[in-house]
Amino acid sequence: MPQLPDDLDAVAVRTWCSLALEALGRERAEIDAINVYPIADGDTGTNLYLTVESAAAAVEAVFAAHETGATAPATADAVRAMAHGALIGARGNSGTILAQLLRGMAGVLADGGDAAHLRRALTRAADAARRAVAHPVEGTVLTVAAAAAEGAEGEESDLRTVVHAAYDGALAALARTPEQLAVLGRAGVVDAGGRGLVAVLGALVETVTGQAPVRGPRTAHGKAPTPVDGGSVVGLPVGGTPVEGVPAGGFPAGGVPETGVPVGEGPLDCPEDGVAGPAFEVIYLLEAGDEQVARLRTRLDALGDSLVVVGGDGLWHVHVHVDDAGAAVEAGVEAGRPYRIRITHFATESGHDLRVQAEPAQRAVVVVVPGDGLARLCTEAGATTVIARPGEPPASGELVDAIRRAHAREVVLLPNDAALRHTAAAAAEQARTEGVRVALVPTRAAVQGIAALAVHEPDRGFDEDVVAMTAAAGATRYAELAVAERQSWTMAGICQAGDILGLIDGDVAVIGVDVPATARTVLDRMLAAGGELVTLVLGEDVPDSLADALEEHVREGHLAVDTVVYRGGHQRAPLLIGVE
Repeated sequence: MPQLPDDLDAVAVRTWCSLALEALGRERAEIDAINVYPIADGDTGTNLYLTVESAAAAVEAVFAAHETGATAPATADAVRAMAHGALIGARGNSGTILAQLLRGMAGVLADGGDAAHLRRALTRAADAARRAVAHPVEGTVLTVAAAAAEGAEGEESDLRTVVHAAYDGALAALARTPEQLAVLGRAGVVDAGGRGLVAVLGALVETVTGQAPVRGPRTAHGKAPTPVDGGSVVGLPVGGTPVEGVPAGGFPAGGVPETGVPVGEGPLDCPEDGVAGPAFEVIYLLEAGDEQVARLRTRLDALGDSLVVVGGDGLWHVHVHVDDAGAAVEAGVEAGRPYRIRITHFATESGHDLRVQAEPAQRAVVVVVPGDGLARLCTEAGATTVIARPGEPPASGELVDAIRRAHAREVVLLPNDAALRHTAAAAAEQARTEGVRVALVPTRAAVQGIAALAVHEPDRGFDEDVVAMTAAAGATRYAELAVAERQSWTMAGICQAGDILGLIDGDVAVIGVDVPATARTVLDRMLAAGGELVTLVLGEDVPDSLADALEEHVREGHLAVDTVVYRGGHQRAPLLIGVE
C-alpha cells in the first residue's frame, strides 16, 4: 500500500489529478444528464473532464522532465503546472470556473501543502472564482466551492481532517442547490458544476486518506447517515441528503423528470425566468495585461452574459455567451492576442442548446500544427487544425473536439509529433465509438503532415487515400533547430546552454553556434542521402534573409532540388526542415 502523504507534495498533486480524472470519467455521463443551468446543453461533465485532463497532462509533463533525476519535482512546479494546464484546457462555464479554483489553490499550495495552507488555498480559490464571474448566482458551483472553504476553515487538525471537512461542506451545499436556484428545483436535480467539484474534492480525500470518501455527509461522530430507502438521489452520490421533490430512487435515465427539462432559463448572470439566452458561446485564450483585461470585461459584459474571465500573469481564459460572436473576438484582439478561439452556436428554439449541423462531409483531415502560420496554410488546404503551442500539447479531448468539428464520416488524423502518439490514438478510438471512421497516420513532425496533406485526395477510396498520405509522410525526413537550455550530453557530444542544436529525425546530430551555419550543416547531411524537395518552415522571429540564404545554398550544392518556404508563426523551433 503506498504511503499516505502528510502534506500535498508534488506526488500527491499528481495522484489527485489522476484520481480526479478517473472520478469525472466515471461520473461524466450522469453530470452531463443533469446539466440544466445555465444552458441545458448536457456537456458540463464532459467539459470538466477535459479541463482536468489538461491539468493532469501538464503535471505529467513536469514529472517527465524529472525522469532522469533522483528526486520528484518541487511542489510549486506541480501545482503551477496543474493550474496552467487547467487554464489552457478549460471548457465551458464550469470548466473555466474550475480552472480558476485550481489557480487560486496553486497560489497558496506553492508555498506549502499542510493543513493550514490547504485551508487558505480553499478560501483563496472560492474568492478568486467568485471574482472571475461577472454576476455570481447562488446555487451554482460557486456556492459549493464557498461551502468547501467554510467547512475546512474551522478545522485546526491534520490534513486528513481538513479535506474531509471540505468535502462534507461541499456535499451538503450541493444538496441545497435546488432550493437556491429555481431551475434546479423544478428539474429535480442538483447543480451539475457543483456535482463535478464534489467529485474533484472526493479525489482529494482519496489522495490524502487512501480511501474514497463516504457517499454522504458524515455525522459529528464521523459516521455516514443511512441512505434513504437504499436508493440514490439523481445528481447526488448514494447516501446523499435527499432533495425535496426528488424521489429517493432517482429519475428515469437521463436524470430529468419525464415531463422534461424546464426551458427558457437565463444564463449564469441572467437568471430571470423566460429570458432566452444568446446565440453563441465564445471561448479563447488571451495574452494581455491586467488593464486591458479590465476594459475587456466591461466590453464583454455589455455584449452578452455568462461572462467568466480567469487567469493572470499575462495569460487569460475568456468565456462569454453573446449574439455577436465577431464582436466578442474583436474585443479580444483589441485587448491583446487571442488564440485557440472556439465559437459554438446555440439554437435557441425551445431553449435547448442544439448544435446546428449540416449533412456531414464524406472525408476530412485533422492536423496538429506547431504555429498559427501553418494553421492558416492547412486550413486553406481544407484541413481542420489544432494548434500545439510551445509547452502546451493538445489533450485527447481537444483532438476529439477537432474531429467533431470536422463533421465528416471519415477522418484522417495527423498528430505531427511522436509524443502525441498515445494521445492521438485515444482520440481516434473515442471518435470511432461515436460512429466516425478514423485513420491515424503516425506523422512525427509538421513537415511530414504537410507532405501527407499535399497528396490527400478526398475523391478516391478511403484506404487508398490513407496509404498515399502515409507513404508521403514516411518518405519525408525531418529536422528542426532548437536552442539548448542547459549543458547536457547528446548523440553529437556535449552541448552548452545557448548552443544551436540540429535535430534530425528526433536525435541531435549537429551542435552549432548560430542558426544559419547549423541549418546549412543539417541540410547537407540530409541531402547527402538524396532528395528532390526541401521544405523550410520559419519561426516567428526568423528573418526572411535566412530562407533566401538557405535556398541559395541548396541551389549551389544540390542540383535539381527545389525549395519551398512557409512561415510557421509562433512555434517552438526557429526552423523546421523537411526533405522529400
